[in-house]
Amino acid sequence: MSKRADTVTLRLARPEEHEPLEDLQRRASLELPEYRERLLANPDAVHLPPAQIANGQVIVAEFGGDIAGFAAVVGGELDALFVEPDLWGGGIGKALVDAATHAARLRGLSLTVAANPRARSFYERCGFTVEGEEQTRFGVALRMSK
Repeated sequence: MSKRADTVTLRLARPEEHEPLEDLQRRASLELPEYRERLLANPDAVHLPPAQIANGQVIVAEFGGDIAGFAAVVGGELDALFVEPDLWGGGIGKALVDAATHAARLRGLSLTVAANPRARSFYERCGFTVEGEEQTRFGVALRMSK
């Protein structure tokens, strides 16, 4: 585990963090060139339902006292996973996936995700396997589970 991930604090999101979390989601999403144009044309695609925060389904990673990323776990689905782009590769995403896996297992569920094909190796390193493909609003995603 990297030095960054060693100093990350994980906790549940607070309602007042809704806007900053959506802003983080937007920044991270716009870093991917294959989605940038479509995201700019469809700003409603960046959305974190407030009910997910209220229901305790959003896990926040803090690094240096700032929000560094978040994951949303709805049932057994990893519904969102976003890390500040300047912190990519530091183990924060994996720490969030581990916490999401734990949250799903507490409910007796395995964890699944509709993954961007570009993230396949990341999810495989986190223990996911490809189960198939599915069509999403922005193209084909890999259906993965662990």
